[in-house]
Amino acid sequence: MTDYAIQYAERLMSPAAAATLIPSGAKVAMALGVAQPPALLKALADRAEAKAVDDINIYYLLSTAIAGETVLRYELTDRLRPHSLFHGAIERKLEARGIEEGRQGVWFVPTGFQQTPKVLTREIGVDTLVATVSPMDADGNFSLGTNTDYALAVSRTAKRVILEVNPHMPRVFGECTVHVSQVTALVEHAAPLLEAGKAAPQPQDLIIGGLIAGLIENGSTLQMGIGALPDAVCEALHDHADLGIHTELLTPGLVELMRAGVVTNAKKSLHPGKTLFTFAMGDRSTYDFLHENPALEARPVDYVNDPAVIARNDKMVSVNATLQIDLFGACCSEYLNGRQYTASGGQLDFVRGASASQGGQSIIACHSTAAKGAVSRIVARLDGPVTTPRNDTQIVVTEHGWVNLRGLTVDQRARALIGLAAPQFREGLHAEARAMGMIPA
Repeated sequence: MTDYAIQYAERLMSPAAAATLIPSGAKVAMALGVAQPPALLKALADRAEAKAVDDINIYYLLSTAIAGETVLRYELTDRLRPHSLFHGAIERKLEARGIEEGRQGVWFVPTGFQQTPKVLTREIGVDTLVATVSPMDADGNFSLGTNTDYALAVSRTAKRVILEVNPHMPRVFGECTVHVSQVTALVEHAAPLLEAGKAAPQPQDLIIGGLIAGLIENGSTLQMGIGALPDAVCEALHDHADLGIHTELLTPGLVELMRAGVVTNAKKSLHPGKTLFTFAMGDRSTYDFLHENPALEARPVDYVNDPAVIARNDKMVSVNATLQIDLFGACCSEYLNGRQYTASGGQLDFVRGASASQGGQSIIACHSTAAKGAVSRIVARLDGPVTTPRNDTQIVVTEHGWVNLRGLTVDQRARALIGLAAPQFREGLHAEARAMGMIPA
């Protein structure tokens, strides 16, 4: 037995035993998305339900059903307090129920994605990491697989690193490994990874996807956000050539472009020949594609999302969706109906990185309306916080066209954005712009 195998055996224990290593008062970083460890989280939830542990704060982005059915159950939030850095459906339900009962159901921590490792390790001082990893290799390393993001940084500073080893987690290359000597406890649990398929596109998505694809030159490097709209852009790019990828999220749409030979990474000025990402979500086919694929590298989010690093890719194109754009060009991409809906994520990181790139383009896209056409997404004033400031917004696209806001005056911006609004809202937006002094009366 090798020294690494001995260390592995010494750290191996049941989920219940591993959960006892997390004391009351701990600050736990839970892995993002697919890497949330089912067996460990269930064991921790069981301890909380038995009132064997209390006063634990859990920090994370992008929860899934894995967490929602265990540590993020509402009845446990008095002992396991969810601290979300990126809301989803689970957090929205926790918040709504908390409001009904007059107490806090979830705590939101505003931060940009690139800053997350620093926020967790320095400002908050998390002391525990729980994550799913691939099986150990011959050198004693576990790959973080689908989720390097903030997990790598936390693994290097936390007092307790508790890992769930899952043979279904792909082994990925790059700066994305945790050595067995850094690990406090190991749990073995074979379970299929959570899958997230592509959302069905609406007609507006297909129109917007075609418009955006028409703006992207061959040889460009891409970042795509999540959802039906970015997927529609990927669908519209299959006639392009020699594209590259530098993205926080690797999606099935981007993987399909690699499989089709549209993405070669040959023209990338940074990490040529490699697709760079910090986390991935997709179907089983996506995870199989990641496994030991030398064409991909996973790196920490404070590198992948660093605007200065992003800008080193010539012809960098970022494509992100938003919920609202005001007539000045500022975007709110995280707030809806007076409540936190998602979070800023890495949108501003890539807006600024792509804008600073030689020949780069930052693209913000949205449907012109919401609520089945009853509400305009182009508005005079935002209903929530600014995710992308007006000074940073470059190209805006709706199903009614696109405009580059750079260099336009306030009145030119207002007129151009009104032109991207649904026709039934344009007259009212003109009136609001005149009342605000943006357009001369």
